[in-house]
Amino acid sequence: MPHDLVIRNGLVVDGLGHEPTAGDVAVDNGQITAVGPVSEPGTDEFDATGLTVTPGFIDLHTHLDAQVGWDQALRPVSCHGVTTALMGNCGVTFAPCKPEDRELLAGMMETVEDIPRESIMQGLPWDWVDYGGYLDSIERLAPSINLAGMIGHAALRYYVMGQRAVEEESTQAEREQMAAIVGEAIDRGAVGFSTNRYHAHKLPDGRAIPGTFADVAELELIAYEVKQRDALFQSVGMNWDHMRHVADTAGPRMLFNSTLGGGIRDDDSGIKRREAVDQLSEGRDISGVAQVRGSGALLGMQALLPFKGKTWAAMRKLDLADKLAMLRDATSRAALISEARSEDSTWADPVWVHSLGNDESPDHTMGPHNNIVALADAAGEHWGETFLRLADDTDGRILFNYIGENQNLKALRDMFDGGRVLPGVGDAGAHVSMVMDAGWATFVLSHWIREDGLFTMGEGIRRLTSAPARILGLSDRGALTPGMRADINVFDAATVAEGYPYRVNDFPGGAPRLTQDSIGYKATLVNGVFNLRDGALTGSQAGTVIRHSA
Repeated sequence: MPHDLVIRNGLVVDGLGHEPTAGDVAVDNGQITAVGPVSEPGTDEFDATGLTVTPGFIDLHTHLDAQVGWDQALRPVSCHGVTTALMGNCGVTFAPCKPEDRELLAGMMETVEDIPRESIMQGLPWDWVDYGGYLDSIERLAPSINLAGMIGHAALRYYVMGQRAVEEESTQAEREQMAAIVGEAIDRGAVGFSTNRYHAHKLPDGRAIPGTFADVAELELIAYEVKQRDALFQSVGMNWDHMRHVADTAGPRMLFNSTLGGGIRDDDSGIKRREAVDQLSEGRDISGVAQVRGSGALLGMQALLPFKGKTWAAMRKLDLADKLAMLRDATSRAALISEARSEDSTWADPVWVHSLGNDESPDHTMGPHNNIVALADAAGEHWGETFLRLADDTDGRILFNYIGENQNLKALRDMFDGGRVLPGVGDAGAHVSMVMDAGWATFVLSHWIREDGLFTMGEGIRRLTSAPARILGLSDRGALTPGMRADINVFDAATVAEGYPYRVNDFPGGAPRLTQDSIGYKATLVNGVFNLRDGALTGSQAGTVIRHSA
């Protein structure tokens, strides 16, 4: 009998850490049935000669909770080899939610994750109350990739405590109620619970989101329910002593953000962080995940404008064509430059502003060749003039990265060189007008594997596949072995790269966002179905909601 599909003559990387070997991969009924020389034919055959064949990538940090409501294709992560994505990070979710609280949760997602509130209200069906109902709703939408979700602390606390959730401590009865709801959510399919103690994350009224200052005893009680079900406890901004306490008293599998924040710039800071994470996780199942390069905010005619002033404020309101017309008008340009030169004219420190270049793929290195101060000095002009000149020269295409996190790539490399911090935190679906980091997995392939050599292909792919699968508790994905689900990537390792970010207005209500394409991906299969073939999305909706009970 022929196989449903045979991927022929590829360099197969199994996702378990082994280096590439030549071979074939057979797929039947959405599962991998053979790896190695496959003599039987396939009803469909894909020639992977000269290409690398890997498991699909698993993205541990997304905020696709809203976007899936109107974009089941889930671009751009689906163009970058991601076949499974984790939603519900950072404690902010849309469930549990009473009907009267929908606007509040949508507003909180806007202020915390930069997802437009009106798009959320228009684009989601809002046909649930509890978290299991939310997963049911997403399942009915038929996403193109697999999605797993966590119940968020902020929504949970507001559901139980109402307005008291923002600034008051919970009672013992309320803590027990929250813990019970988390247990029920996991029983209905949530893969875990997430909490957020990052003080800068605010409600629309400026107060910290619910849970930011909750007593650690509340987290401990919830963590016990998570542990009893062998689920995941995810946190951002959580005090490391509190993480140790929760791990030692309740014992859940834990995941936290370990991106090197702004101001962590010394060459030895990555080694120090790696050693600290090793100590934190010793005897505990605690893993970190971090952004894979410098990140913060993108500046440009299609993104954020870095200067203050009346003329700059007027430019912000324009579309790209009118912005270009304005900067090419001599009078307007002179006013823009004058305002840029004035004291206290910008919210961005130009020392950390780097051009992404004007090539097919963005330049995410950080050096004098693309630092805007160095470029301005070389041209004998103010950096505001450089910003406008390069925007003019590229018809508004060029973007600049204002780097607020991972400001030292050597330190980032040293941190990743250990095994406890995995690459990730692309924040897909969030910060849609500020950054475009959803192609993080492709950057691992192009930079950390091919150009830098930090990872071998075998080890790099392991960190994108079976390693995050273990953290999610998945036993049927993340490796190319018989019996596993057929989530598979086929790409050209010599050319794979991110496409240059650009702006679209495709969110509900015409809201803008940044997106990017990919280069070098030849195929992506989700549950044995081509989601991308010959470099283009197929329109397939073969993804599933991965439930913890599975």
